[in-house]
Amino acid sequence: MSFELPFRTGPRPQTTGCAPHEQVSQNAPAEVHALFKRRAFELPFVERRASGISVPGAEALVLSHVHACGPREAFLIGREFAHVHPAYDGSSHMMLPLPVVDELTAKGWGELHPMARSGHIPATAVMAFAPRDAEEVEVMLRLLNASWDFARGKLANPAPVHIHD
Repeated sequence: MSFELPFRTGPRPQTTGCAPHEQVSQNAPAEVHALFKRRAFELPFVERRASGISVPGAEALVLSHVHACGPREAFLIGREFAHVHPAYDGSSHMMLPLPVVDELTAKGWGELHPMARSGHIPATAVMAFAPRDAEEVEVMLRLLNASWDFARGKLANPAPVHIHD
């Protein structure tokens, strides 16, 4: 699988080291956050719901039953493959195939979820940092599309992901 991102400019934003995993600096301007959410929820076969696993106000991208064909590690909970945090934060959690996770972290667009780092949830769980402008919205939409394809069974992980007890 080939997936390439540009390097994100500037320093990494600050994030919390535990649940709830939130971005606390470099948050998205309100109009950029609104643009990202509008475009994110235009994906076909996606239901917009309150997240089943995130903070109050987070909005989930949930695949309809017939299209949720990806592996277990493509979903946060149920058929929720990603969610967008409220405007005060602006980041997103999503599930991505491992090669895309590597690209996201190497190029500075996000980080592993703390519970993924500790082995409690699959290593496919990431935070994608809040977009700061319209150009970064496009990068976030590329990542979200990869998560959507993963959840639909269009992108496979190169190896099974195991959750440690």
